[in-house]
Amino acid sequence: MARHTPRRSNGRRSPWAAAALIGIGLLVTGGVYAGASAAVAASEPQTVASALTVEDGKKLFQANCATCHGLDLQGTENGPSLYGVGELSVEFQVSTGRMPLQMQGPQAPQKPVQFTQEQIDALAAFTQSVSPGPSFPDAHVLDGEGDVSAGAELFRINCAMCHNVAAAGGALTEGKYAPALTNTSALHMYAAMVTGPQNMPVFNDLTLTTEEKRDIISALLYMQNTESPGGFSLGSLGPVSEGLFIWIFGIGSLIALTVWITAKSN
Repeated sequence: MARHTPRRSNGRRSPWAAAALIGIGLLVTGGVYAGASAAVAASEPQTVASALTVEDGKKLFQANCATCHGLDLQGTENGPSLYGVGELSVEFQVSTGRMPLQMQGPQAPQKPVQFTQEQIDALAAFTQSVSPGPSFPDAHVLDGEGDVSAGAELFRINCAMCHNVAAAGGALTEGKYAPALTNTSALHMYAAMVTGPQNMPVFNDLTLTTEEKRDIISALLYMQNTESPGGFSLGSLGPVSEGLFIWIFGIGSLIALTVWITAKSN
């Protein structure tokens, strides 16, 4: 009988084996590279992204503001000219959400902000470069360390007829209003006095000096940070709201108690 001898392999491999080896090699190489890149990135100091430039502000203005204010800030029938408003006015209007305007009305209401602070700064810088106007004050004007007593008196004389003596705001004519200042920042207080937004007059240095503005800001910041000694401020409207509270709840409670006692006795 013929004897069967095992056949030797001819050295050929499956074509799938080569593909598998290449795939494994790529995975290993990619993993090593990703790990090394992460380690290098972690060891390097983080750099802060550069601030937006005036040119970036110009592009933002053209995309979001030029429809109403014109490409050259000259104004249109839908919006006023921005000549001379300066960066301070732009920062105030945009960072409080008043601009871009959502719809025409008696005045622009405060609403959620649509831009980042970096974008707002770029818009303000672009406006200042094209048509200079009021700029940001020195830091000490906003530090809240002025004369609070003098500032409160100046506020009562110049501002309380619209904003209320407690800075709680108030109604004006034709659907307009003076906003409350209970949460307004020091910068926006100064900007409002210098630029005169909406129906507010401009208080230049001949009307209120820089130090007097600082005193008013200090008084308003003091009011914001001081709690009501009675617990409930009742709108800080003084004896009117306090008397109304007593009449409604105090005397009302006494009348209800009297009626209850009379009903029990009968």
